[in-house]
Amino acid sequence: MNLTQIHQQEVICALATPSGVGAIAIIRVSGLGSIAMVNSIFKGKNLERAESHTVHFGTIYTGDQIIDEVLVSIFKVPRSFTKEDSVEISCHGSDYIIRQILKLLVQKGARIAKPGEFTQRAFMNGQFDLVQAEAVADLIAADSEASHKTALNQLRGGFSKKLSGLRSELIHFASLIELELDFGEEDVEFAGREDLRILIESLQEAIAPLIDSFDYGNALKEGVPVAIIGSPNVGKSTLLNALLNEEKAIVTSVAGTTRDVIEDTIVLEGLKFRFIDTAGIRETTDLVESIGIERSKAAMEKADIVIFLFDSEETFLENRQLVSLLSSDKEILWVMNKIDLNAEDAEKLKADNPEIILISAQKQQGLTTLTATLVTQVNKQAANDTVVTNLRHYEHLLKTQDALSDVLSGLATGVTGDFLAQDIRLSLHHLGEITGTIVTDDLLDNIFSKFCIGK
Repeated sequence: MNLTQIHQQEVICALATPSGVGAIAIIRVSGLGSIAMVNSIFKGKNLERAESHTVHFGTIYTGDQIIDEVLVSIFKVPRSFTKEDSVEISCHGSDYIIRQILKLLVQKGARIAKPGEFTQRAFMNGQFDLVQAEAVADLIAADSEASHKTALNQLRGGFSKKLSGLRSELIHFASLIELELDFGEEDVEFAGREDLRILIESLQEAIAPLIDSFDYGNALKEGVPVAIIGSPNVGKSTLLNALLNEEKAIVTSVAGTTRDVIEDTIVLEGLKFRFIDTAGIRETTDLVESIGIERSKAAMEKADIVIFLFDSEETFLENRQLVSLLSSDKEILWVMNKIDLNAEDAEKLKADNPEIILISAQKQQGLTTLTATLVTQVNKQAANDTVVTNLRHYEHLLKTQDALSDVLSGLATGVTGDFLAQDIRLSLHHLGEITGTIVTDDLLDNIFSKFCIGK
């Protein structure tokens, strides 16, 4: 029995709701003997005789002193989140009450749970795989409709099912090649090499869109970075304020007012965007402004979408020169501001450049078209419902793809079955590490240590 399994025999407890004074707080208790332990400090119904999934009113006490009136929820093995006997104590949200109840539990033999330990136990007890366990944290952190939908799909096993299907096909061929090795002296072939080549290529075709989805998935999770770039005084800060509907950035008629990168987020149609207002890019001898301009160029490179904002044909041409600073994978939106002041010039410029979006940030004109275009730019990156949002998954998918490429190279050069088997095993290993089919205690500790305590 390893250390993780030994720890699972212990009763753990933790506050499951955010710390701080609130109306209600929930303390979670899980492990062998957890119901009896809570029953020993509870006055009310005998919790050890209670049915699973029932709630009971009573008091928590120490000696003759009442700590609080509480509701206690009972979840019996295996019908609980952790698949262990579990109890949830709903008490009043006083810090003092919470401390006293946790202190009583520790005195009775429980220990305070480590970050993510409840979810880790759920994984170890087969409640779900590692991808689904990690999705629990993503679901808690979701702050937009898109990130919530992606996390929920992974929690329900959408990504896991896709990987499981790929892995099972590969296992079949791996077993045939391993069988060949057992009959090495008889020169038999159980796994058709052409069939194996077709399978490997189909697996690579299935994995490629998952790898490609990572940039999109990461944007859903963290927010799509959008840099607002342009010459000084074309209205970048005014546009940021208009999009955020607040005075986030200082707006003046003095060129060079914005000297640093200003950033804030907004949710548009369920997608989170991180808008970055940057210093106007121009030649200057002002040291502070020069530093701001360099930061603007760095922000432009980090952004997924770049809004080039201009207010005349002259500033439009200046922005055209900046395109050479960008890598080729950037989405670019050309946006002309201040159309309320020069409508005729705006229409003429758009006639020659249909991709231009016309707005007046000051007058709130054209912003709906701009935000709709931003949403469209992001949504077109979504190739399918299964989106990779986790860097660990992405790295192992890349390693799987490399190992599969080695299998194809081996087939092309006619290597022996033992080398093919080695590359196939490596592919299976990386797929297994994603879902937790292959796992180590160090990996689990690293993953679950990032969870909040109580989850």
